[in-house]
Amino acid sequence: MDAIERVSGGAARRIAEFASGFGAHDLDPGLLEAVGRAFIDTYGVGLAGRNEPPAVKARRYARVAAGGDAWHASLANSARCWGDGERLPVELAALVNGVAAHVLDYDDVTSPMRGHPSVALLPALVALGESLDADGAALAAAYVVGFEVICKLSRAYAVHHYAKGWHSTSSIGTIAAAVACAHLLKLDVPGIVHAIGLAVAQTAGTRANFGTDAKSFQAGQCNAAALRAALLAKEGFDAAPGALDGQFGYTALYADEASLDDELATLGHGTLELLRSGIEVKKYPLCYATHRAIDGMLDLRAEHALTLGDIETVAIFTSAGALTPLIHHRPQTGLEAKFSLEYAMVAALLDGHVTLASFTDDAVQRPAAQAALSRVTGQSSADGQVFPRWTHIDLTLRNGRRLSRRVDSLRGSAALPLSAAELKSKFDDCLAWGGAKADAGSTAGNTFARAMALDRYAVRDLLTGD
Repeated sequence: MDAIERVSGGAARRIAEFASGFGAHDLDPGLLEAVGRAFIDTYGVGLAGRNEPPAVKARRYARVAAGGDAWHASLANSARCWGDGERLPVELAALVNGVAAHVLDYDDVTSPMRGHPSVALLPALVALGESLDADGAALAAAYVVGFEVICKLSRAYAVHHYAKGWHSTSSIGTIAAAVACAHLLKLDVPGIVHAIGLAVAQTAGTRANFGTDAKSFQAGQCNAAALRAALLAKEGFDAAPGALDGQFGYTALYADEASLDDELATLGHGTLELLRSGIEVKKYPLCYATHRAIDGMLDLRAEHALTLGDIETVAIFTSAGALTPLIHHRPQTGLEAKFSLEYAMVAALLDGHVTLASFTDDAVQRPAAQAALSRVTGQSSADGQVFPRWTHIDLTLRNGRRLSRRVDSLRGSAALPLSAAELKSKFDDCLAWGGAKADAGSTAGNTFARAMALDRYAVRDLLTGD
């Protein structure tokens, strides 16, 4: 039985046929701009997170795993750690950069996934692209392929998958990232099918780890595992064609036997998911489930000159499932606070902003903040309708007055995207927080400009910005 016969039919083959048929010639200006924006946001957030404790620990681990002083880098088998140019083997560079880009929970999301698409794709693709000396157009095409697969799989099963406790950034992202890496490696249809099966062999991630170092590790491991799957497939490693949707495959074990047929039938047809679902760029460095409430709270605070001392209670009502990831009600650390509705509301009222500085351990442990956490409550709608999403805020003031605000459209969402100036401002703030230039010897301005025209540059030039 030859390779084509062994992989005929099934979800993996449909994905592989789409991926192998998509190329840089299919990119239009809108897609290129969207990928450039995703790159600059993810890269910037990675630079901001590079000195956070989980990223530092991951870097130490990677140096040892690479062989320490015995490791000798070359362009063909290595990639840079973002922000300082240290070289590591591609899998380890993807791991380290993935941890750094996720640890602050400031990286982009897309609603169908209930997770973070760019951090699941770009650390691996950038590391691989750099090692291959690929151009920006090839990187963009691979990203579009990966994003398409993320959204199709997510539309089929992500809502229930996430509600059961899977961390969809890694549990869905690893499969899509493996396809994207296989695309960048120019694997054929059988090779991509095997890469999918090898990705399934490594796919995991739990929401139980939210608020710990392990959450960002899950994003980094997603990238390393995806690269490993694609590179093994390139070497001829095989995997079961039914590993994704067969009797004992991924959908049976992870997704309640959800059918992928309807969503995968639309692969490559109509508007691509990068433009259809779009990317939602975070304005605030914490779980996206809090952002509508923060927008509304900051607006109310500004309009009515409110302080935390004016507030008796804060009641938040949201669309179904919106509060699922917000598991820390009395956070004590910055990482825990990133998954706390209570702290998000208290920080907004106490400081008048929610920034990277809001999530140091010292900021979270402020007596005024801790004392106010119990005055915030949250409740999701019982109607079961996850979309469209909304948030309603009810404030009771100490003087008896009531104020309310409903928020439907979210700033930074695909419907209300950040302007280029706002995105550049976030990028600059990230660099300042991480104490980094865009890379060794570069300027942030050059990096930003090149990302907005990434098809004209090699991947390595997107990082150096010289």
